[in-house]
Amino acid sequence: MSTPLQIGLLVFPNVTQLDFTGPLQVFSSLPDAKVHLIWKTLAPVPSDSVLMLTPTVTFADCPQLDVICVPGGFGTDALLNDEETLDFVRRQASGAKFVTSVCTGSLVLGAAGLLKGYNAATHWSAMDVLALFGATPTKTRVCIDRNRVTGGGVTAGIDFALTLVALLTDRATAEAVQLRLEYNPAPPFNAGSPDTAPAEVLATLKERGAPSRARRLDAAKRAAERLA
Repeated sequence: MSTPLQIGLLVFPNVTQLDFTGPLQVFSSLPDAKVHLIWKTLAPVPSDSVLMLTPTVTFADCPQLDVICVPGGFGTDALLNDEETLDFVRRQASGAKFVTSVCTGSLVLGAAGLLKGYNAATHWSAMDVLALFGATPTKTRVCIDRNRVTGGGVTAGIDFALTLVALLTDRATAEAVQLRLEYNPAPPFNAGSPDTAPAEVLATLKERGAPSRARRLDAAKRAAERLA
């Protein structure tokens, strides 16, 4: 009898729920996998939407993972200088087969010192921050560099998870999961990237997000100084 894959996703206050739930649905489709939702305590955690998330295991009780995944969201700003969380991620990364993230979760990996010298993806609005941690920002939906697998923004989490399933098992298994989920995207608009979105839409979103980007950059600079 084979040992189940141990896959853990970090959940934290103000995580972007789709960063988390997209990969969760993919990983939960694997028959030989045990999926853990990890946080400091087992108390419900608020996402960035109305959805509340219930951790299944604490940092202290989490087994050694084959895959550790850090999703993104506004809540990652607080994690960049949260030594308890960064220590947990480092410990798990030392024994994991794959160290992974979705969206701005890659910044947490960077703050933990796990992306220095690696190519990495993140949300388009955070590309400039990755370099502070010694990573090479890579504009792609899924970036694979040795055992670091990082996904781009939000919806890229599904692409990321399917890619990882193929690495963990085989392509046929990943394709079966994709078909089960009927993941066959055909977006109604060509506005899903800053390269294709209308200029006025991009400008509006950048203006709206300027305060949060400034907070993120400040947190990342402090984290990079601590690493140095």
